[in-house]
Amino acid sequence: MNQKKLSKKELKVEVTRYAAAVISSIIFAININTFINAGNLFPGGFTGITLLIQKVVLKYWGITLPFSVINYSLNAFPIILGFRKIGIKFTASSCVVVILTGFLTDILPVFTVTYDVLLISIFGALINGLAVAISLNAGAGSGGTDFIAIYVGEKYDIDPWNYVLIFNATILVIAGALFGWDAALYSIIFQFISTQVVNTMHKKFKKMTMLVITNKPKEVYDSINKKTHHTATKFEGTGCYQGEDKSLVYSVVTSNEVRKMVDEIHETDPDAFVNVLKTEYIEGNFFSSKDY
Repeated sequence: MNQKKLSKKELKVEVTRYAAAVISSIIFAININTFINAGNLFPGGFTGITLLIQKVVLKYWGITLPFSVINYSLNAFPIILGFRKIGIKFTASSCVVVILTGFLTDILPVFTVTYDVLLISIFGALINGLAVAISLNAGAGSGGTDFIAIYVGEKYDIDPWNYVLIFNATILVIAGALFGWDAALYSIIFQFISTQVVNTMHKKFKKMTMLVITNKPKEVYDSINKKTHHTATKFEGTGCYQGEDKSLVYSVVTSNEVRKMVDEIHETDPDAFVNVLKTEYIEGNFFSSKDY
């Protein structure tokens, strides 16, 4: 049978994806066994649910359940959703994160960096958000809510991470009622900071408007379309300073595509004037890459 061979570029993407998955797993596990456990916090997503179940079972039945067993069970349905609705590449690499994080959390030693719960909430959140962003930007995920967020974001073309924050807040209400509100309130700080880090670093669902004034509109459009698969609209006008005829190429791209497009446009037309604006909302057809 003939099997399709990966190009060098595709191989690099896949190596980066799985390297990010491994790095994220190590960071997640260390963060759980240091900051999160030391502060008695409940982080977001299925990790938070896993820790909540562990504490409930230990408190009411005196049984210590392994982190990995609970976390793997909770992730079973999202993983199935991922394979069916998102894509094999994203889901398979996310499985590496889920499995490796659970394994490392169970075998790595628990130690305390600081006993200041506020410091734990802040720096633990920064580390957690960084780990999530590393995996997402490489085309992997941390499991659980990542699968659901990606699916909802792709289907409805929205930035889903603030909705994830609402879901996590619900978990905290339950945790606060069962184990006291101090840990729950500090966990809100943890989850808010972590979500904002992901929002800042993960650019896929953020849209940017590019306005390019150029004498080479066709070449600029071809560059945009070839690199991003987005289309554009051309307007004709006159430069007020010298009275020259100019073309304005208007296009909307994702935030993570902007830098490479600005460089590409200036290679095509060194004299092009590029203005990039943050786009709050769009309505209509917008191409979304499916590198999953």
